[in-house]
Amino acid sequence: MDDGRFVETNQQFRDRRGVVVRVTGYDRQERRVIFMRPGYEHECFVPKWYFQKYFTEFEGEG
Repeated sequence: MDDGRFVETNQQFRDRRGVVVRVTGYDRQERRVIFMRPGYEHECFVPKWYFQKYFTEFEGEG
C-alpha cells in the first residue's frame, strides 16, 4: 500500500565537504532526506533541516 510517506527523486547535491551525493527520496513521516554517497552501498539519512542547511544543489556531471 502506498500511503504517500516516501517521495522518490533522483537529484544531485553537494555536501558541505564538496562531495556530490545522489538524493533518492524524502521520508515525509520522519522528515528526512534519503541519499547515496559515491562508493558506499547503503542509504544515508539526515533530517530535512540539516540537509537544507548543509547541502546545495549540484548541476553538472558528478
